[in-house]
Amino acid sequence: MLPEITVTELSKKIAAREDILLIDVREPAEYEICALPSVLIPLGDIPKNLENIPRSKPVILVCHHGFRSAQALQYLQHRYGFQNLLNLKGGIHAWAEQIDPTMPVY
Repeated sequence: MLPEITVTELSKKIAAREDILLIDVREPAEYEICALPSVLIPLGDIPKNLENIPRSKPVILVCHHGFRSAQALQYLQHRYGFQNLLNLKGGIHAWAEQIDPTMPVY
């Protein structure tokens, strides 16, 4: 089972100012359309950005619908032993639908 977080749970963590890091694994053009406050590391660039992914706090991986972020999570867990990762269930699209209806969708 993939460790996941819902957009509602993430919204509560952000509101509580919890010490988390969001990493968006979409492409730059997608990120320009809409994004949460996050670090952009496209999926294909994950292997060369391992030093930018902390192991000391929760890291939430984000993409459009949750599929690429799930791939990134599985890769980082199995290949590098990361244990602090969560996949944003439904991705940025779910955030726009359930939390911020003013956010552009694509």
